[in-house]
Amino acid sequence: MSHGTTRESWAGDGPLPQGLIFPALLHSGISETLQQNTNAFNAASRGAIQLVPQFTLGDFEHETFYQSIGEALVARRLIDVSPSNPEVNALDLDQLDNISVKVNRRVGPVKVTIDAFEKQGRRRGVDELSFAIGEQVAKAMEVDWLNTMLEALVAATVNQASQLIQPNSPLVTVTTNDLVDALAAYGDALAAVRIWVMHSSVYYALVKEQIASNITGISNFNIEAASPVTLNRPVLVTDSIALGDPNGSPANMITLGVREGGVTALQNGAPFVDTQIEQNRENLVVSMQGEHSYNVKVKGFAWDIPNAGVNPDTATISTGSNWDRTATDSKDLAAVALETF
Repeated sequence: MSHGTTRESWAGDGPLPQGLIFPALLHSGISETLQQNTNAFNAASRGAIQLVPQFTLGDFEHETFYQSIGEALVARRLIDVSPSNPEVNALDLDQLDNISVKVNRRVGPVKVTIDAFEKQGRRRGVDELSFAIGEQVAKAMEVDWLNTMLEALVAATVNQASQLIQPNSPLVTVTTNDLVDALAAYGDALAAVRIWVMHSSVYYALVKEQIASNITGISNFNIEAASPVTLNRPVLVTDSIALGDPNGSPANMITLGVREGGVTALQNGAPFVDTQIEQNRENLVVSMQGEHSYNVKVKGFAWDIPNAGVNPDTATISTGSNWDRTATDSKDLAAVALETF
């Protein structure tokens, strides 16, 4: 079968042969990457979603803390009890663990013939492959970090009745009043919520609601400046699957109000990457494969080791019962979840 000199002329024949470079095409040197917004970590989220370089041994990291005794710690002291001066009951200082879980990741393998590089006028060797896909690897790792962290955060949060806000039955699109209801879950500790995390469909619905409501004053200014009124908190807009599927059934969406240090990924060093040239083939092939790991930690929760195990997959991380609550006060939990349509 004859073919022309464009990619379209090969349509329907499956993948293009490696090394086949059409003369009318230019090589840009730029690699296509995943497009999900991942500008979310550390300062970008006001410290709510954190990436921390910290090597952890084993499959879990235990952070020991003393549980809050509560308001009973300070009480009225009686002074008119002489001469008996009775004993009082001692309060317990309980020690608990917040537990993070390690997830293990593989990069690749990816392979390509050296001939393909040569016909693009590029250098031969393993470093060329690393350059060609390096941008993709970096972006894919960011997407994985964010999605995994949000899966854990959503699962742990919606499993707590005090932290799940369902303002309407049946559910409708988000409104500004719903954001107020979500903040109310923190009572007088509302300043703890540092950022909103929204799916883009929720964000645009909120903007439309505020325009339709003909909000006056400072709200109008914010709308004109192309940002919704979000109670003086920035919004991370990311189409993470952890926040729900607008095309699913039911199409329920989760918006998170995340407090400082709400969810953390402990990075166990840079990925280990190995590249090599494969021989004993018709054409020399250069291949790359890597691996890395990180721990996921949710504020106020411990990973349920006996029931959830090691190296969890997405379904296991997304199961709320696998995150055991350790914080006594709801105000100390990682986030509040607002469920809308």
